Amino acid sequence: MKCWSLPGMSVAITAAAVFFLNAIIPPAAMAAVVEHTFVVSQVKMSHLCNETLVTLVNGQFPGPAIEVTEGDSVTVHVVNKSPYNLTIHWHGVKQRLNCWADGVPMITQCPIQPNHDFTYRFNVAGQEGTLWWHAHVAFLRATVHGAIVIRPRRGASSYPFPKPHKEIPIIIGEWWQMDLAQADWGIAHGVDVYFSASTINGKLGDLYNCSGSIEDGYMLDVEPGKTYLLRIINAALFAEYYLKIAGHKFTVVAADANYVSPYTTDVIAIAPGETMDALVVADAAPGRYYLVALPNQSPKPDPQSPVLITRGMVQYRGVQAPPSDIPVLPEMPDQDDLRASFHFHRNLTSLLRHRQRTPVPTQVDERLFITLGLGTICRRGQSCKRSQSNETITVATMNNISFEHPSVATPLLELHYHNTNRMGMLQALPDKAPSVFNYTDPALIPPGPKEAKLEPTSKATLARRFRQGTVVEVVFQGTALLQSESNPMHLHGHDVFVLAQGEGNYDAARDVARYNLVNPAIRNTVHVPRLGWVAIRFVADNPGIWYMHCHFGFHLSMGMVALFIVEDGLTAGTSLPAPPAGFPSCGHI
Repeated sequence: MKCWSLPGMSVAITAAAVFFLNAIIPPAAMAAVVEHTFVVSQVKMSHLCNETLVTLVNGQFPGPAIEVTEGDSVTVHVVNKSPYNLTIHWHGVKQRLNCWADGVPMITQCPIQPNHDFTYRFNVAGQEGTLWWHAHVAFLRATVHGAIVIRPRRGASSYPFPKPHKEIPIIIGEWWQMDLAQADWGIAHGVDVYFSASTINGKLGDLYNCSGSIEDGYMLDVEPGKTYLLRIINAALFAEYYLKIAGHKFTVVAADANYVSPYTTDVIAIAPGETMDALVVADAAPGRYYLVALPNQSPKPDPQSPVLITRGMVQYRGVQAPPSDIPVLPEMPDQDDLRASFHFHRNLTSLLRHRQRTPVPTQVDERLFITLGLGTICRRGQSCKRSQSNETITVATMNNISFEHPSVATPLLELHYHNTNRMGMLQALPDKAPSVFNYTDPALIPPGPKEAKLEPTSKATLARRFRQGTVVEVVFQGTALLQSESNPMHLHGHDVFVLAQGEGNYDAARDVARYNLVNPAIRNTVHVPRLGWVAIRFVADNPGIWYMHCHFGFHLSMGMVALFIVEDGLTAGTSLPAPPAGFPSCGHI
């Protein structure tokens, strides 16, 4: 009888096991090139008894979703048939060694002029989850936007959570009944503007009507017992939103295309620019349940805006509701209650066991303390009356400087790449604010003699340079100067670790001990709470010029922006490549 030696037996069993596993587990799909054509044009849409000329991509509101698999390459041909110069930003896509495709006008590229086109090429290696794309010119992102869905290379069965029955994009937005370019100009020049309704997936919902005719609302049909993955995006310009479904709970599993420790809650707080992936189980009694999005706002004495709620419907299939049936309404947080947002964001932590998680760097090379607030500049000259005088324009600031777009004929990235001497307009972002005061003193909100001393500011093309590989720690400090808004701060080209957040003024002697260096949330858009602070850390290892800005449309237009310039390293893998072949100059787009 033939005998097997023990080592040979192990080899045979191992080989058989490998063969069996390869047979039952499909290999990862090959990376693909996903190609889209975006035709940007103006379309007439009717809502609230008014016909409005709206700028859209492919006639859709929201625009088309880009669905890809991790590692794929994406090609998007943008054909601009609108009357506006524009660019498209791929929000949250890291653009590793590809700053040329980041889509910021006159920073990374010339804007795409009317009746011209431009092709973006980028990849989504090392990223999974929900991101989005949007126009990065004026207020056009209110209607020019859509989802980016990046699925795992090994399919939905490799999610670090139960495989959902379906995946549903939920895009919260706004409906504007005015020209968005004019609205942007108005905000930048001290004119109050506001949107007309909130939307879910482009639908206004049944709280709005035209002469008694109810507006359509978004409808989500569900099957009892099934699990749904909601890919939630806040594409709004003006508000953070609370999102609830009556009778149901969310389990948040990812934020900004980074997996988080599963967090169960009945309300999601999502600020402009943020994305959240949340599981919802259809486990309520079969019926109809409202899906409600409520814009929150800072309480008085901050200026108050209309409360423009929108609501859709979660409807169980097979349920025939009589006309008299009233859908179940959720109990929403108060619009001025921002504690719910504070607690929601504080409870997000990274999923430790996921294979793509990056460790937190412990050695910090540079530290910045950046105050976020409002100030004023004189309309004429250097001297003027303050405290809501018509001699001033209100601007948004970082460390008391408001961003001024450079007056250049060539994008700054090209000037940077060619190492020209034509970047003298840049002013360094200071390490800290020019003066120390009680940043969160509510007495600074209303105009008056106390805030008037702190109100004067200046404008400059604000930038900060970092050596390749620098570990940067930033504390964003919210202030009460003329308003007490929260600030969703978005950094292009990088993810950041959110180490801690707090209320009131940051105190390093007290607050460093609270840093989460084990499993902090990893984000591309960081919510700085009202009258509070947040500490982040990131590695400046992606060469190029990257926008850092508040994602409230009004703060962006008013100047809450700085450029983070990451210098080249010593190798090709740490240096900005040459512009792509055929990359156009401003006169030839």
